[in-house]
Amino acid sequence: MKKTNSDNPHIDCFQCEHFFVTWDANQPRGCKAFGFKTKQLPSVVVFESSGQPCMKFKPKRRPPPSGSGGNGWIA
Repeated sequence: MKKTNSDNPHIDCFQCEHFFVTWDANQPRGCKAFGFKTKQLPSVVVFESSGQPCMKFKPKRRPPPSGSGGNGWIA
């Protein structure tokens, strides 16, 4: 029995350190951890292939806000 997308625990590849955008219009998204490009989100491909949510998800590191005051003003 094939699982539907509603069974897929949502993993946001755009927030993953391994996700990248390609120059290939036919396969515009990729996963560095698994080494493939695809038209869909890589987490969807992983789930459809294995029946398991992506185990390689790693949140992107965000740089700390710059400046001493932290309020965003330059002057």
